[in-house]
Parts: sequence; structure tokens; C-alpha cells
Amino acid sequence: MLNPHFLICSLLLSFQALTYITAIDSDFVHQIDRNLLGLNKKKEKLSHFKFYWHDILSGQNPTSVRVISPPLNLNTTTFFGFVNMIDNPLTMGPELSSKLVGRAQGFYASASQSEFGFLMAQNFAFIEGKYNGSTITIMGRNPALNKVREMPVIGGSGLFRFARGYAEASTHWLDYKTGDATVEYNVYVFHY
Repeated sequence: MLNPHFLICSLLLSFQALTYITAIDSDFVHQIDRNLLGLNKKKEKLSHFKFYWHDILSGQNPTSVRVISPPLNLNTTTFFGFVNMIDNPLTMGPELSSKLVGRAQGFYASASQSEFGFLMAQNFAFIEGKYNGSTITIMGRNPALNKVREMPVIGGSGLFRFARGYAEASTHWLDYKTGDATVEYNVYVFHY
């Protein structure tokens, strides 16, 4: 015969678990039909975007500004600990004067003590054509001295809702004196 205390405790725990699962499902998260977002009508596409990212630290109107410097007592050649906020132009060609297609807004931070390795977190906010107002979000590691660096696309907005993919960055031009740089980005993104 079953112990009545064991039976009551088991029933109470089962009821509590069921109530907890139901509360999570009904109060916090719901599964929804893809049709509600119009996703069954849309086919997922793979697009390739190529543009140039201009990081301007010098001059009267820099687009990249240091907001945190490494501690003075930190002896490092990689500037470990610095953070720059960016609002960098994205252009069709490598010249800053070429057609503006958007802005890279976010930050990069020196996240390595042994190499020039940055944490990049940025939104590519487009202003061109049907992509005007849409963004692609990149977040990842950028070992800046490598010829080609790969970073993940983690999402987006507007036409890039549910986006996923990757971005390849390669330095086109770098001024070692000022730190100004032009980087070619090739972004491969799945989106609806």
C-alpha cells in the first residue's frame, strides 16, 4: 500500500509543476502561427551586401569616439579595455565621397590582451532604396590584423526581421598615424 503522505506530496508537486508550466505558457511565452506574421506567404532569401565602413577618428567631426580608455596602470600593446562608440558612414565604394547607403552605429572594444582583437556590436542602418529604415545587426569577434575577419549576423529589423548569416570584413585602407580606416564588408544574410 502506498504511503498517503507520499501520494499527497506527489500530487501536490505534480499540480504545482503543471500550474507552473501553464503559467509560463500563458503569461510569458506563446507559440504563434507563422501566418499571423505573414511568414508563410514570404519566401526566405539569401542576399549579399557589399559596402565600405569608414572609421574616422581624426579631424573636426570624427565618426568614432573613444568613450573608455584602458586603465593607466595596465601595461598593454593592444589597448585592452578601450571602447569606441561609432556612427560610421557605409558607402558603395571605398572612397568616403562615394554614395552613402547607411550608417554603422554601435561600438567596438579591445577585448584581447594578446592581439588586436575587438568585440564588435553594431547595427548597419540602411538609408538606400527598399532597405531604407531596416537594420542588420552584427556582433562578434574581430581579430583586426587578420586579412579577413568573420562575424555573425545576429538579427535585424524591418526587412531583416529574423535575419541570420555572417559578415566578412577586410581592411581596405588604414592610416597608422590617425587610426582612420576603411573596411570592406561583405554581408551574407538570410531574411524574408
